[in-house]
Amino acid sequence: MPEPFKNLFNRPLIDALGKHLKKRYPAFDKAGFIRMASRRLEDLELKQRSMQITDALERYLPEDFLQARDILLAALHPQDDVDLRELKMDEQGVRGWAVMPMADYIARRGLDHFDASMEALRQMTCRFTAEFAVRHFIRADLPAALRHIRRWAKSPNYHVRRLASEGSRPRLPWGQQLPELIADPRPMLPVLTILRDDPSDYVRRSVANHLNDIAKDHPQLLTEVVQEWYADGSAERQRMLRHACRTLIKKGDAGILSALGYTSAKNLHKTLHLQQFAIEHDRPRIGEHLAMNIVLRSNHHKPQTLVVDYAIYFRRANGEFSTKVFKWKNCRLLPGESLVLAKRHSLKKITTRVYYPGAHKVAVQINGVLMQTINFDLCE
Repeated sequence: MPEPFKNLFNRPLIDALGKHLKKRYPAFDKAGFIRMASRRLEDLELKQRSMQITDALERYLPEDFLQARDILLAALHPQDDVDLRELKMDEQGVRGWAVMPMADYIARRGLDHFDASMEALRQMTCRFTAEFAVRHFIRADLPAALRHIRRWAKSPNYHVRRLASEGSRPRLPWGQQLPELIADPRPMLPVLTILRDDPSDYVRRSVANHLNDIAKDHPQLLTEVVQEWYADGSAERQRMLRHACRTLIKKGDAGILSALGYTSAKNLHKTLHLQQFAIEHDRPRIGEHLAMNIVLRSNHHKPQTLVVDYAIYFRRANGEFSTKVFKWKNCRLLPGESLVLAKRHSLKKITTRVYYPGAHKVAVQINGVLMQTINFDLCE
């Protein structure tokens, strides 16, 4: 079994954080901090562990916020452009997961010192990420936050450029929502325009996810953005925009399909023939895989650009179904051309999904159009 995610916050991390804070602030009660931050750690989940460390920072750092902020910044690792996968704490300073409770401390205590706090988050995000903490400042004062975010979008450090997009996502997973930007995301478009052709794929993926957030509440706005950005964009930008439009593509949104050059979902059953859709076994077991294949043939007199997806209707504990759409392949069919596709979907247990035995369904979906469904029984 893989190590539980919550164990990223552990006693060695707390000890190392305490050591670095003591080095920068000799009056720091390291023993008291470690004792409070690690209390009953095994009973806490990931976020609870991080919050408990933040509680201990509040207890043992100086009451003066600006002094405490400077201590935290002094404890940071000197390297500020390392790939996040390499952000392990060492003798030089703090980086990696230990930065999360530090950033949360800034969010809790620093709203009255807005600019100083935003600068602290800028530095911290280079050693982990401040995408969750910065949202407190965006909610408190969007215009003031935007002044910093616009500068961040032009930073030479790609972690900071990503924070400009990721920290301001209206519906960031695991982060508090930003109601003002959910209602009107247009203030972020100039920032996303700056970042749309960023040299870092890490940053462009964030832009795509930000745009996909916008699509959930303002599909027409995303369509307008794609119509303006797509045609004359680089291959990297076009790839980013296709990823940004994934939610609307799966819904068969006509405006988005047209803007991206895909064949209209209208009359797709007439212009495209699904000659075969089959699964290898109709009684697969949990832990195995669902093997499927399709054969497509174009009946159109013009080439067709297609997004082929598949949807699985998972059985819930109450017997109802929960549908999840998965990507299969993007392809282009010439008039009269046929295409054979095969796919294996893993049915192994994962932390984000519970499998229940019984009736399930799998469907082929092309350009958002449901083409055919097959029933199967998932066995224990």
